[in-house]
Amino acid sequence: MPRLPETTALDLELDGSWLTVWFNEPGSRNPLTDDRVRDLLTLCGALESRRDIRGVTFRGRGGVFCAGGDLKTFKNHFQGEGRHDDVAVLSLAAAALFDAVNVLPQITVMAVEGAAMAGGFGLVCVGDMVVADAAARFGLPETLIGLSPAQICPFVLQRLGHREGRRLMLLAPTLTGQEAADVGLVDTVVSGAEAMEAEIAGIRAQVRRCAPGAVAETKRLIRTLPTLPRDQQIREAADSFAARMLSDEGREGIASFLEKRKPGWLET
Repeated sequence: MPRLPETTALDLELDGSWLTVWFNEPGSRNPLTDDRVRDLLTLCGALESRRDIRGVTFRGRGGVFCAGGDLKTFKNHFQGEGRHDDVAVLSLAAAALFDAVNVLPQITVMAVEGAAMAGGFGLVCVGDMVVADAAARFGLPETLIGLSPAQICPFVLQRLGHREGRRLMLLAPTLTGQEAADVGLVDTVVSGAEAMEAEIAGIRAQVRRCAPGAVAETKRLIRTLPTLPRDQQIREAADSFAARMLSDEGREGIASFLEKRKPGWLET
């Protein structure tokens, strides 16, 4: 089995078929530094073919998820002598990060404690499941400091729709964990670390019941079908269903149901 990449800006904990990715700079509120973005991109590339890893939890050390970009770095490197092309390169790296997490074949869980701001909010939006502590805070403060939530925008709209997305991006309010759940950003609100661990464990148990290849293909359909004209949707869906029906997982799933036994992937 291939090893996970070496990382410095992330702590990786592999427990059987589940990977927990820890942002490990709590003193600075776990910002999306160049190193952290680079490590996340490398990790996502390694996970593309890892069907043995069924799910990934993203979480922050020190009780804080991610406060987005490092404003001190922005000021030191880009303001004053900064060039347009240099800032654009930084933005393109952020786009690559959100895309990479968004298309991971594994179930992704964003476990939010403390702050999820700006780019951290964007990461929340590309998770499959979002669990938040009641004391967590969410916000898109870009307009408050003269910026725009540019690369985050499509994923905010993807998660929340235009009505709530526009309000949060334009007015920049801060949401509590429950308020984030009320607008559809958060799936489950918990209170305390013990409850967070229990909720993640429950998600892990449910994910183990699902075939990993089927999960990856369903995630692909969720992303791609809405972008296609109806006639292409029908054809794409038919091809997907046929491929899954004839796959090893499809054969095993139907056989196990008819034989009243557990499918093989439950043992992995």
